[in-house]
Amino acid sequence: MQMENNYDVVIVGSGIAGSIIAKVLTNAGKKVLMLEAGLSAGIAMDQDANYKNYQDYLNTFYNAPAKVPNSPYPNIKDAPSIDVLDIEVIKKNTPSTKGYLVQMGPIPFASDNTRAPGGTTLHWLGTTLRMLPNDFKMKSKYGVGVDWPIKYEDMSRYYQMAENEIGVSGDVQDQNYPIEQKSIFGKDYVYPMKAIPTSYLDKVMSKVIDKNSKIVLNDETYKLYCISTPQGRNSIPNLNYNISGVQWNPATKTLDLIKNDAEDYNPVGSNWDPYTGQRCEGNASCVPICPVQAKYNALKTFRKCDMANLVVKTQAVASKLLINETSNWINGVEYKTYINGSSSEYETHTAKGTLYVMAASAIENAKLLLASGAANSSDQVGRNLMDHMTVLRWGLSKEPIYPYRGPGSTSNIPTFRDGEFRKNHAAWILPLDNWGWAWPTGSPATDVINAVNEGIIGTKLRSKIENLVTRQFFTHFECEQAPDPNNRVTIDPAYKDNIGNYRPVIHYQATEYMLKAFEATGIVSEQMFSQCDIEDFTSYNPGSDADYVTYKGKGYTFAGAGHIVGTHRMGFTKEDSVVNADMRTWDHDNLYLVGCGNMPTLGTSNPTLTMSALTFKAAEAILKQLEQ
Repeated sequence: MQMENNYDVVIVGSGIAGSIIAKVLTNAGKKVLMLEAGLSAGIAMDQDANYKNYQDYLNTFYNAPAKVPNSPYPNIKDAPSIDVLDIEVIKKNTPSTKGYLVQMGPIPFASDNTRAPGGTTLHWLGTTLRMLPNDFKMKSKYGVGVDWPIKYEDMSRYYQMAENEIGVSGDVQDQNYPIEQKSIFGKDYVYPMKAIPTSYLDKVMSKVIDKNSKIVLNDETYKLYCISTPQGRNSIPNLNYNISGVQWNPATKTLDLIKNDAEDYNPVGSNWDPYTGQRCEGNASCVPICPVQAKYNALKTFRKCDMANLVVKTQAVASKLLINETSNWINGVEYKTYINGSSSEYETHTAKGTLYVMAASAIENAKLLLASGAANSSDQVGRNLMDHMTVLRWGLSKEPIYPYRGPGSTSNIPTFRDGEFRKNHAAWILPLDNWGWAWPTGSPATDVINAVNEGIIGTKLRSKIENLVTRQFFTHFECEQAPDPNNRVTIDPAYKDNIGNYRPVIHYQATEYMLKAFEATGIVSEQMFSQCDIEDFTSYNPGSDADYVTYKGKGYTFAGAGHIVGTHRMGFTKEDSVVNADMRTWDHDNLYLVGCGNMPTLGTSNPTLTMSALTFKAAEAILKQLEQ
């Protein structure tokens, strides 16, 4: 076993959390080692190699028969990614072992992630909504889940750091929420860039929804309305934005927002050319890949590190944390390096530092902790696995609404993001999607196949597809999954990967709290479609849909949102949580966990922005500890 030099900090993972930690620490003069499980090509620093690698991703995507989130990216045997194509119906008493995950059920976990340089930001949509104040106090406000050990007010400046880092486009004045709360943004605050222009589909549908849609649910009346969605993709710089970055202040032991003159924000272009990708071009393939990198990915943050203070080892898969039995401190990270990703041959090394930061996904962090017997005195490691359980609804409008013009989504309906109903069933956000029926049915390819099978060809085929696709309306209810200790990641010696590391074993179910939400989405969808004159084509297949569930005699199929949260949550005490409010583990004073696994509850916002804000908070705590 080879030993590595001693570093101030060893980071596992180069996704957005790992890259933020590395950027903040190296620019503060700290020596950092980063371990990344993915291929070396993905982190190429010179422009030509970076461009070539990204074009390889694009070509793989263009040629993929199924344009799923991981379709452009390598899925290597020695560091496998979760793939939605591996999701299948789980037979009673028989786990599904088709993919990387071992799915014990009773229903399969439905989301994926990417183990590659840049992590899952390679294929994320780019939605950057903040959580709402009540999301941080679900237990005390609604009697559901748990409260966070921090309040929304504690997060405000860290949210500003995250919005600066990602480069958010949006309109603060348009962010109106269902419960009257004091503004969740500071006075005169604006996003770095102006809102992405609203898609044609959203303009048409918003007029109808804002004018007509009053919904009755459980004897209460709700008004549907549309607002623009903040996004991590480049737009027109906001001339009133005056934040240029984040800097460690050794005198105050804090991370400070660097203020400058307004009119100075410059969108961050692609990693191979700063002038490519400075504006969103509306390619509509945000998931899984933006052709010009107008959408943020974590490699943009990685490139801002002080490279003189950073050593990166790719094709390096963390396998175990080494624990000092006397002090309970972490002594090192054992990792395995592979050559080509498909061989079972590897070398074992140990990385050593003063502090250690696990920055992998919520599932990978939990797996590594369980494999090491680390940070689990509370028995909470791996538990409370969450996602947005997403109910899809689709139909046809009377007139063309022209989907595919612009990015995947530019507007949302926030009516059910918060309210007293959360005491009874889950909240949800309702994006207006700009992808036609691509997600639920595989359109437009399946539309062509179906038409040809009916004998329609030539100009009649063109006319039919034009008439059908231009009228396709699709939306999805992203239901906030409440924490459940029985939804969890475990490990089993019977299930290991190509180089002998544990595969995650997933136990997953839909509680009645979620089933009630599914029922409510059906009630809301039926009224909304009727009021908007949308002919409903939604259909679920109990025999073949892997995540088909029933409630009160009705069936629902949900999908995953790619929002993998929980498994090492923060809390008030070591008895009921894994980390404290600074993301340091209760059990090991030199071990920090970053990423979505820290989140005690999910809320209705996509978790990347909140996770990034929490990571800045963790980076601040790490620097404080290093300078004690």
